Amino acid sequence: MTIEVRTHASGELAQHLPRWEAYLTRGGSLSLSRHPAWLLVLQRAFRHQPICLEAVEGSQTRGLLPLALMRSLLFGRFLVSLPYVNYGGVVADSEAAARALVDRAVRLADEFGVRYLELRHERQTVEHPSLVPHTSAKVHMRLVLPAAAEELWKHLSAKVRNQVRKGQKIGLTVTWGRHELLSEFYAVFSENMRDLGTPVFGRRLFRSILDQVPDRSELVVVRFEGRAVAAGLMLHGWGVSEVPSASSLRTDRNTSANMLMYWHLLERAVQRGQSEFDFGRSSPDSNTYRFKKQWGAKPVPANWQYYLRQGTADDMRPDNPRYQRIIRVWQRLPLSLTRLLGPLIVRGIP
Repeated sequence: MTIEVRTHASGELAQHLPRWEAYLTRGGSLSLSRHPAWLLVLQRAFRHQPICLEAVEGSQTRGLLPLALMRSLLFGRFLVSLPYVNYGGVVADSEAAARALVDRAVRLADEFGVRYLELRHERQTVEHPSLVPHTSAKVHMRLVLPAAAEELWKHLSAKVRNQVRKGQKIGLTVTWGRHELLSEFYAVFSENMRDLGTPVFGRRLFRSILDQVPDRSELVVVRFEGRAVAAGLMLHGWGVSEVPSASSLRTDRNTSANMLMYWHLLERAVQRGQSEFDFGRSSPDSNTYRFKKQWGAKPVPANWQYYLRQGTADDMRPDNPRYQRIIRVWQRLPLSLTRLLGPLIVRGIP
């Protein structure tokens, strides 16, 4: 039989999600970031146009490629799999199915007139004449989890354990929840993003995530003397837990709030029976890389691929030298202004 590629648009995505979930999870381990339900989150939060390409052989699904069409007056158009999360790209049973999915994605990129098509592959790439690899300095940081939190604690260095204990001794409290913690989470997250010089995502993104995957998403807030000083969003996939957004206030670094929060994040993943914790991407030898490494995380290459139609893959990256002056200006803006402008800007950045 030949491979047929079907293009599914926004109106019909929801009805196919259970079938696609069954296809993706048949191998066991799967990050929630790989789930096509993200297309609905991105549509609600950013008004991106969601598309899911499905490779079909007969009546059987042989591959999937979720895509989000991003439109921005500031930056132009991009076709990305997938924005916000670190993962996306092609999942396929064969090279033929993978190639057919990329063929259709390339044609869509031409039809939409995007600057580029970005496929956020992980370990495996797709052999295709239109795609070029992007040599990124960033790596995924992963930690294989034991069966019990006590075993994880034993493998931590004395320095890490002492920092966690410090947060406990000074009276930090840790609270888990969902929508009721969103305001505190966003207050911490948006302030930290401003301090980093990065436009902040809108509150609507996090509300959409909590609404779309209620059984697999939760928020954690760490408080010091009743005030939120660290917070994170945790997602639980099939065997993999991840934290796509987490922050702590610079003014309260001496409380070890970030260390205590991450210990509870790891403990939470173990309690849910997960086998792996995904810390997200980092540049080797950066501060975030060293922070994640101290917990035992190991680097895994990030093999993103591109079909370039205009410019380069690095044009929109925050580490591009052309943005350094803008970053410094953003860091000095009032927090209320960054919360107003940030969501309007960041929705157009892949």
